[in-house]
Amino acid sequence: MSRIAIGADHAGYDLKQHLIAVLTAGGHEVQDLGTHSTESCDYPPICAAVGRTVRDGGADFGIVLGGSGQGEQLAANKVRGVRAALCNCLYTARMAREHNNANVLSMGARVVGTGLAEEILATFLRTPFEGGRHERRVAMLADIENEESSK
Repeated sequence: MSRIAIGADHAGYDLKQHLIAVLTAGGHEVQDLGTHSTESCDYPPICAAVGRTVRDGGADFGIVLGGSGQGEQLAANKVRGVRAALCNCLYTARMAREHNNANVLSMGARVVGTGLAEEILATFLRTPFEGGRHERRVAMLADIENEESSK
């Protein structure tokens, strides 16, 4: 089973709580990095914390949740080494893992219901990275990240 860091803003809080229960029941080790209520909060620090936990090896995967998942994905992707993918359908969840070796899943709680969110999460976690030509492309992404961070 996987070690998973999870975080959400107020809009994603209820889905986060639901997914924590699903993951825990499935034998995964879950780190809840907040938020801890539906009170309005800012998502960037929470999503960056998820990304840092994955980058630093404290989790195998990360999950970030918000209303649309857009801002959460953007915030997580600011962390070096994170490849966060916004996946609001099964196809994008599978492609994010197979072709991009995504290590953080972003979803919009106002876009997907709990049943679909569970299926997206299961697809993301069980899909291996295909490697091959995609490995070269993921390496190119890391090269761009390194180039930009040195400016």
